[in-house]
Amino acid sequence: MNLFIGIDIGTSACRACAIDDRARVVAQARQNLPPPDRDGDCVEQDADIWWQALQQTLDELNARFDPGRVCRIAVDGTSGTLLLCTRDGTALTPGLMYNDARAVEEARLIARVAPADCAALGASAGLAKLLYLRKYLPERDHLALHQADWLAGKLTGQFAFSDENNALKTGYDPLQHCWPAWLDKLSVAEQELPEVRLPGTMIGTVSAACRNRWGWPSDAAVVAGTTDSTAGFIATGAGKPGTAVTTLGSTLVVKVLSDQPVSAAEYGIYSHRLGNHWLVGGASNAGGAVLHKLFSSCDIHRYTRLMRPHQPTGLNYYPLPARGERFPLRDPLMQPVLEPRPASDAVFFQGILEGLAHIEQRSYRLLANLGAPFPKHVLTVGVGAVNNGWMAIRRQRLSIPVTRAIHQEAAFGSALLALRGQA
Repeated sequence: MNLFIGIDIGTSACRACAIDDRARVVAQARQNLPPPDRDGDCVEQDADIWWQALQQTLDELNARFDPGRVCRIAVDGTSGTLLLCTRDGTALTPGLMYNDARAVEEARLIARVAPADCAALGASAGLAKLLYLRKYLPERDHLALHQADWLAGKLTGQFAFSDENNALKTGYDPLQHCWPAWLDKLSVAEQELPEVRLPGTMIGTVSAACRNRWGWPSDAAVVAGTTDSTAGFIATGAGKPGTAVTTLGSTLVVKVLSDQPVSAAEYGIYSHRLGNHWLVGGASNAGGAVLHKLFSSCDIHRYTRLMRPHQPTGLNYYPLPARGERFPLRDPLMQPVLEPRPASDAVFFQGILEGLAHIEQRSYRLLANLGAPFPKHVLTVGVGAVNNGWMAIRRQRLSIPVTRAIHQEAAFGSALLALRGQA
């Protein structure tokens, strides 16, 4: 049987997953990544670190099966991470990470010319990073590539392509399938930008160097990839409009599959094209981080056992880890609401989970008010998915089926993208 490889470059590790024609996992591998260099709002990393981790991961992965069976490969990367390179892929700058927010002045320039609902607004967007980085290059003979683009280029030897999902925050218009004309007002030339393909469509075959190192066949193809969060959504198997995925990690992220795109820049809501549908989502600042700020891991396990999900506490918390909320409310000055605090820490813990469930419900209602469908079914990923009490509270609050996703690794989602072609 043919094999299909998905590669996920996250913030802490590079992961790879190989599946067969029936989407069964054949092998998995990972290599840890060092943390990016951080200095205030500046968060960057040498792109060669990504490539070294990817090579080591594929060394481990390919040792576990016959590499001559590899058919297609897809790469996902963190959304908004971008670097400038030469036409042959030589990095001219470090990669500015997804959460780098130094390009404040560039973001102001973009806000003057970009549409109000554009996903490229803000200092952490790929477009702001492009404008910032090119100030430090003597000439304009460069190409802006996202993390997944550059790594796919390292596999093919062709540094010219991106995908619609990664290009979204660099200003790409997924409705018109083109780079928009308003980029001219920022003096962004076409030659600075990659050619954009639909995720899952072929961009080239693997290079001779990669064939020699890993034993892949000469016709093994690399397809256009996607962002890490979109790959994670694909991994869950959600494919029908109205199916949603909630990520219960340090923050609470909601995404729902819709027949139409929805954009609301003031809430950080934008839509990725996913086949014939749109993936609409937003992210709250609330989430598991507040639990780990207030409780030890042992306390979390103990209070989870003591929870009584069918006996609501009546506490009305908004459990932010610090000041400021972005979605489903937009209030940078909003303070956490964690009072009154009951005498029982177990009740306090349950009240926080109820507050997070309320934020989730409110998030999906906001998306529905803006034009997305209210979920018919919510799949759950992230560390919070294993908490049965929290799952029960969420089912009560949402009044719809809430289940754990069988698969949630982004590398598996990218492998499915390689298997199925266009998402």
